[in-house]
Amino acid sequence: MDRTVRLDHLVRLSTPTGLFEHALGPEPRVEHGMCVDDVARALVVMARAPHGDPEVATLTATYLRFVRSAQRPGGLVHNRRTPDGSWLDEPSTDDHWGRAVWALGTAAARVRDPGLAADAHRGAGEALAARSPHVRATAYAALGAVELLRVDPRHAGAHRLLQDARDALPRPTSDPRWPWPEARLSYANAVLAEALIAVGDALGDDGLLADGLRLLDWLVTVQTADGHLSVVPAGGRGPDDGRRGFDQQPIEVTAVAEAAATALRATGDDRWAVVIERCVSWFEGDNDAGVPVRDVATGAGFDGLEPDGVNQNQGAESTLAWLACAQLGGPPRPTPAP
Repeated sequence: MDRTVRLDHLVRLSTPTGLFEHALGPEPRVEHGMCVDDVARALVVMARAPHGDPEVATLTATYLRFVRSAQRPGGLVHNRRTPDGSWLDEPSTDDHWGRAVWALGTAAARVRDPGLAADAHRGAGEALAARSPHVRATAYAALGAVELLRVDPRHAGAHRLLQDARDALPRPTSDPRWPWPEARLSYANAVLAEALIAVGDALGDDGLLADGLRLLDWLVTVQTADGHLSVVPAGGRGPDDGRRGFDQQPIEVTAVAEAAATALRATGDDRWAVVIERCVSWFEGDNDAGVPVRDVATGAGFDGLEPDGVNQNQGAESTLAWLACAQLGGPPRPTPAP
């Protein structure tokens, strides 16, 4: 199967400042601005991309500069930004903070340019000084701390974050029918399981690791129908809801793929490779609507799976979801825009 992916659409959404959040069809919606949520995802994808490509190097530097400029003393991070570079919100530790830590830790560990890697390392250390009351933000930050420890095994801030995350992350319930630690599945669900796996593996906590694997296994099971993924729709899913629903978001599929990749690294169990392949196949048309949720010619991802097709808008979140999933299942060979 050809896993070559193009960066054309990502380049179209990007500027020397950052990355437009939304698109109308393939065209960036400039009026909607930019956000750390998406630029952090983009930095993760570029940090993991094959090195040596000039387009990848340019985008990596742009996205890192954006995330670093969002940081404020005490570890807080802005999220919303206008195209001219003005920040619109108060810095906080909402989910975008966690994604910023994830991105900075990943860049510190994986970017080959020494100057950029060092800057990401500094940024990760600064952001790790903060804490969030939100479990998904904490989960993303834990993933960043684990990445940072790959390049700096004694980093005190990363170790403290992991210890705090071990206490903060929710564990499975005792209900075999609904072990999920929330009343409903909502968004980015798999990151909670992934964080338990990653933190458990990093700290040598077998119980935490087992809890994460149990939740991920259950999550994959309840999001599988007729042998393909049928992920939680945008409205969420409770224990009494049906298996299938729309609008299914690409980011949910990629969250499962990311968690499965972490489980594969932690356990070496090839069944997680099968899950990753199932995630890639969802984008390629093995889904509830039987249609591709990506444009192979441009590398764009469509904004949602509907009963009769796809949402034709091609925003940053969905595009990065496809690129990340192809990366995990490939590896991809990014092809720059002409």
